[in-house]
Amino acid sequence: MPQEKEPGPSIKDPELYEALREDGASKEKSARIANAAAGSSRSEVGRKGGRSGDYEDWTVDELRERAAELDVEGRSDMTKDELIDALRHH
Repeated sequence: MPQEKEPGPSIKDPELYEALREDGASKEKSARIANAAAGSSRSEVGRKGGRSGDYEDWTVDELRERAAELDVEGRSDMTKDELIDALRHH
């Protein structure tokens, strides 16, 4: 039976990291949130961030630009719905 791997030493809140991974968040996203929470408090991290609106309100060009920032592969051939799904699950 494989042993669970501990996250690397760069993860400052391993418990939160593992909870986020179990919920389906990517390793990168889980690490960012866990480390931000360790620097302040978990409740403060939830209140951080800007106001960008729903992806459904964005244009396809705006979605592709954001997908390019995140290096989403295949973005140039994706429909608006596919771009939204890819961005939400990155």
